[in-house]
Amino acid sequence: MRVFVVFAHPERRSFNGALLRTTLETLEAASHELRVSDLYADGFNPVSGRHNFTSARDPDYFKQQLEELHATDVDGFAPSIEAEIQKLEWCGLMIWQFPLWWFGLPAMLKGWVDRVFAMGRTYGGGHFYENGVFRGKRAFISLTTGGPAEAYVRGGFNGGIDGILRPIQRGMLRFVGFDVLAPHIVFGPAHQSDQDLRAALYAYAQRLRQIESESPIDVGEY
Repeated sequence: MRVFVVFAHPERRSFNGALLRTTLETLEAASHELRVSDLYADGFNPVSGRHNFTSARDPDYFKQQLEELHATDVDGFAPSIEAEIQKLEWCGLMIWQFPLWWFGLPAMLKGWVDRVFAMGRTYGGGHFYENGVFRGKRAFISLTTGGPAEAYVRGGFNGGIDGILRPIQRGMLRFVGFDVLAPHIVFGPAHQSDQDLRAALYAYAQRLRQIESESPIDVGEY
């Protein structure tokens, strides 16, 4: 299986980094093909603009979606963006590894989506959701939170985690056609013991060994 991992954390020695290492070691041991985008280490620029493109549909007025459509037609994406899109097109499974910051993606990862999920190339023209460009491919998010599990239930301190993750799982991944697997969440790793964290890594490795047999979840209305 071809697996594309997008890692968005500034510190490789963090628990997110440990989850990334577990991902790579487990999947490599199972002979899966891997490609990784380590956004911070790679110095990925999350800010969109004309530098997304080598082409220009309208040099006097910048509208990103129109430029994306034009770049799709004329092979006009900047090399850094083209490389990321090709990873999307290559993979059968995509995994995003990140900490949940302010109830959403880190800015680095959100900027990656803004620049790489290009209209015309990854969505549009009737290609959305079950008819999306990446239909038949699968994806899931692996994340950590600051608070404990009980803070992320309906009626809890932060509300239900499904609602928090809906803009990511449905509004990004499913929107472009990916079948979405259940999120992998480690709640409050900063407050867990070393023993508990080792157990969490072991459980994640066990899941990854069976990932090919998992079925998608419903990311519709919550």
